[in-house]
Amino acid sequence: MSSIATQLQHRTGRAVLDALAHVGRFAGLVMEMIRGLPEWRIWLPRTMQEAYSIGVGSLFIVILISSFAGAVTALQAGYQFTGNIPIYVVGSLVTESIVLELGPVLCGLILAGRIGARYAAELGTMRVTEQIDALESLGRAPSSHLLIPRVLGCLLMIPILVIFANVMGVLAGWAAAKSALPISDQDFIYGARVFWRPFDAYYSIIKGFFFAGAIGLISCYMGYTTQQGAAGVGRSTTGAVVTASVIILLLDTLLAKLLLH
Repeated sequence: MSSIATQLQHRTGRAVLDALAHVGRFAGLVMEMIRGLPEWRIWLPRTMQEAYSIGVGSLFIVILISSFAGAVTALQAGYQFTGNIPIYVVGSLVTESIVLELGPVLCGLILAGRIGARYAAELGTMRVTEQIDALESLGRAPSSHLLIPRVLGCLLMIPILVIFANVMGVLAGWAAAKSALPISDQDFIYGARVFWRPFDAYYSIIKGFFFAGAIGLISCYMGYTTQQGAAGVGRSTTGAVVTASVIILLLDTLLAKLLLH
């Protein structure tokens, strides 16, 4: 029993120390990025390139996923509520579900896999092949060349992709509802407007902004601090996707608690 208690204490202490080390390294990374902000001539054009890559490269998958989500929401709403409540409520359920929850969250999770894995793999490979060390030896700040453009590109484009996801999700739900349910355009529009609040759109964009920060910062941190060669790159890539996804779900809960009550 004493050996088991000793091992438990050892593992708990190691986990706490590892967590504190990650917090310290993450704070150092953020401070390094803040110090690199005055070098805007370096990171500004790179930010535009990253934003273009994120927006164009991710638009199709975001539209596809949001369209399926909107269609499934409409069909399930019609299956569950037809005959019990007015048919226009389907429009309310589709619009509010997509804008408040499914649009930003699904968009964030998909981009955590696509962008987070890419950034972690790129930076991790540059770290283990000593490209970042070479950049530092030349007197160049890695933050302005590698980190700031990626994080700002996420902050610029992911909220815009969330807007596209919301619009396409609602349109796909509208089309699916009309094809499977006895609902007219006027009923769907009335249902979409009857429970709509202007803050709903702002709330969705706010969630997209926070999710973008989580994806950009976590993936850059995981890749930038990669160790132990190719195996470390794999662990960093997996850790970036998993951690970013968990943080997105946590932020979703916290923002709902803080902003919707």
